[in-house]
Amino acid sequence: MDKIKASDYIVEFLIKKGITDVFGYPGGMVTHLMDSLDKYSHSIRTHLNYHEQASAMAACGWAEMMGKPGVAYATSGPGATNLLTGIACAYYDSIPSIFLTGQVNTYEQKTYQGGRQKGFQETDIISMATPITKMAKMVKSADDLPKTLELAYQTAMEGRRGPVLLDIPMNVSREYILKGRINEVVEQTQESNRSCAKLDKSVDRILEKLQKSYRPVLLAGHGVALSNMQGVFRQLVDTLQIPVVSSMIAVDVLPSSSVYSYGMIGAYGVRWANYILNHSDCILSLGSRLDCRQTGVNTNLFAPDASLLRIDIDSGEFENQISEKEEQFCFDLSSFLPKLLKNAKNYTWNYRAWNNACNSVRTLLRQAETLEEGNNAIREISEVIPGGTCVTTDVGQNQVWVAQSFKVKEQQRLLFCGGHGAMGYSLPSAIGAALASGKMTVAIMGDGGLQMNLQELEFVAREQLPIKIIVINNQALGMIHHFQEMYFGSNYVQTDDKKGYTVPDCMQIAQAYGLRNVQYQSADQISQYFKDDKPVVIEVRLSQQTHVFPKLGMNKPIDDQEPPLSDDLRKRIIDILKEA
Repeated sequence: MDKIKASDYIVEFLIKKGITDVFGYPGGMVTHLMDSLDKYSHSIRTHLNYHEQASAMAACGWAEMMGKPGVAYATSGPGATNLLTGIACAYYDSIPSIFLTGQVNTYEQKTYQGGRQKGFQETDIISMATPITKMAKMVKSADDLPKTLELAYQTAMEGRRGPVLLDIPMNVSREYILKGRINEVVEQTQESNRSCAKLDKSVDRILEKLQKSYRPVLLAGHGVALSNMQGVFRQLVDTLQIPVVSSMIAVDVLPSSSVYSYGMIGAYGVRWANYILNHSDCILSLGSRLDCRQTGVNTNLFAPDASLLRIDIDSGEFENQISEKEEQFCFDLSSFLPKLLKNAKNYTWNYRAWNNACNSVRTLLRQAETLEEGNNAIREISEVIPGGTCVTTDVGQNQVWVAQSFKVKEQQRLLFCGGHGAMGYSLPSAIGAALASGKMTVAIMGDGGLQMNLQELEFVAREQLPIKIIVINNQALGMIHHFQEMYFGSNYVQTDDKKGYTVPDCMQIAQAYGLRNVQYQSADQISQYFKDDKPVVIEVRLSQQTHVFPKLGMNKPIDDQEPPLSDDLRKRIIDILKEA
């Protein structure tokens, strides 16, 4: 009977599922997989990162652009544990992904209770990964591989998407599978939380609530992009003609030029977005988990006059109840939004007074705002970044400045590390996004985030990827530096050069990797670098005392951010919104 080597089967399986790129780092326990990937290099590309964490994050960027599981591999022990940060990024941001870890031979594995380890680099990665994966499983026999791989793919893609991990001992990867076993039926997996209401009835209920409201708002979450419903969502907005606000990682749901786009809400949200949401009378939340960064710590102060209609694919998120006037609907947006759009066309919608009020508030607050230098830099740079590009961000001040001030163009994607908030995310996720799209990608990061995955500059240089690397360099760990200024008497321990944190010369680093480099002076000065497909490092130097404002204080409503507005301006804004 015909047979196939297990590691070859893994690669054939990925190819059949449309996976074109795999990320990883060599190691003894994955040598058979590496050899098989090379054997099929005409159909699937293997990419060597310089740290396993970066492999996992590149897989995340690839998955977000492709809508399919990103794939990364690593050897046993330290290789597998180095994946964990990227796996957590995928888990908390619902990114479908498959992580393949090598493991020591089954006969080398510890089977007794005493002792810590038997085989060299033997580590129980399953126990470590279980809390941050949808499924983590060791494949103990090559015959189990076909069914387990199919189960892993289904699990990553079904319901609320996320990562899975398969741990494959070396002797299993070199075994052979009888091809007759490959055709065994793989049962469809089922989510445990799929007790959803009838779609038609729920859609009509929601439309009736919106129809009766005077000041409705659409709150867009990351679920819109994850369900590949951006186009349908935009049609829905044009039909309903309702103001749109978003979570941080959904700021690209509408281009900034849209008259209905008001930006990000929350602790670091745009002031007018927070005012509009908090003084609405009906909120339709689409695929947003409404964490405390969005609502504020005291949820009693969150949109107190509004009924809250929450649509989420994961009923577990409803355990975090936000409002007593909350209605919960467990649906996948890929089925919910088309139905909502279709039925919405049967109604007449007119919110002219409310839209005029929202626009007036935005105009007033724009006139009153004083932008931080980081916001100004991001706004200027966003003007020269072409439409259709993907932009990745890191974590810290740079991320918030992008969410607040980046002018989103048509067909642009902005990728964030939202829930896990891992520094070093921007550069490797940009690598994955660039390989997925084949287009120019922009990686924005701080000086701290750059140093977390600095080694991936060699990847960019080696493959000459069209990645524009923008380093916002304030020579400090800016977000914590700001906290220390506010709450610790400006004791900048370990966050600037006087207390232990230093930054290398970014231009010399770029030169060492053979990358073009330039220090930012103006948008016009750097525009030429966005007209070609060659990588470049652009350093934006800021003063060390950088801040992120507006910023929400503890136990305050989200429309009462620091620095505070004058009493007269605040009253005027509230009066405009309430009278709509």
